[in-house]
Order: sequence, then C-alpha cells, then structure tokens
Amino acid sequence: GFCTNPLLTQTPKHITAQADNETQLLCELQREHAGVYWYRWSQEKQSFEFLMFSSPMGKATYGTNISQEKFSAQGARTRTSYSLRISHLHTSDNGIYYCSISQSSQLLLGTGTWLSVVDAFPLPPKTTQAPLSTKTLWCVTKSKASIRKGACSPLVWVPLATTVLVLLLSLVPVAHRFHRMKRRLWLRIHKQ
Repeated sequence: GFCTNPLLTQTPKHITAQADNETQLLCELQREHAGVYWYRWSQEKQSFEFLMFSSPMGKATYGTNISQEKFSAQGARTRTSYSLRISHLHTSDNGIYYCSISQSSQLLLGTGTWLSVVDAFPLPPKTTQAPLSTKTLWCVTKSKASIRKGACSPLVWVPLATTVLVLLLSLVPVAHRFHRMKRRLWLRIHKQ
C-alpha cells in the first residue's frame, strides 16, 4: 500500500514550467535512507507510474519504458537529500510527482510536487502598466495646464488664502471701532 508521510518533504509544492525546458524536484528525508523511489500520479490515466529509484551516489534504476534522457537523479549531498531532474518537458509530463521510501513492506510517499507544463507562459496584461504611466502623465499635464491658465494650484491659493485671512483679521478692530461709534451715536440721539 501507499501512504503519505511527513518524514519526506518535497519542494516546491507546485511547479509551472515551459515545454522543452527542464525542472528539478527536491526530496528531503528526516532520517538517512539508502535511496528514494520516484513516482508520478497521472490524473489523466488515474494511476501511479514508477519512474526510477535513485541511490545516494546518483545511480538509478528505471521503470519500464522510462527514458533515461528525460529523468535523471542528481547525486545526493547527504543520504537525506535527493533530487529528480526532468528534461525535455512536455504536457504529457503533467502530474503529481512523489518521492518515496520503502519501510515495513510499505511505500511511504512524500508530500508531492504538482508539475504543470505549459506551451508558453501567459504574458501579464498590458493594462497593468498603462494606467500608471497615463495617470502620471495626466497629472503632469493637468498641473502644467493649470499653471498656464492661472487656475488655483497650491502655489497660488495658499498665499491667496493667507492674504485674505490677514485682511479679515485686520478688519476685526475696524468693525469693532465702527460698532462702538454707531452705539455712541445711537445713545446721543436717544438722550436728546
């Protein structure tokens, strides 16, 4: 039987790669082991396919009809670190790849790496860059136009507002004096 086990950690969890290129899957074990098996789960075929067994020295035993040019084991840095290189990628390579070890007549599977092979990476939408440059250009154009037309840019309205405020404040004593004069005049008229 197969069962997943956290003792085998695979990275990355998901790879999107372009056709005709190559990619590499990593498998880290918590304990030293004499080698790992590599399997692919094909959703299309709904089956596990044995790809190869790789030893710490990089020696490999391949499954039936598995191309040695396509799949290769990288020599392990330690007996706990293994990797699988897949070359000449094609959309038929899509699937979940598992490293596994044999223990007590069971195959313990790693966390899995989902490989998606695409013919070409989608280009980012053109609109993401355009609004930024258009917006910046629009702001520059607007500010130039407003300076040309003499519209209320901050350079104009801040000093203008300050001047108006000073004038209004200087009118307060004048208005107070005028109010006092008006009141005196009213009192004189009523006394007479």
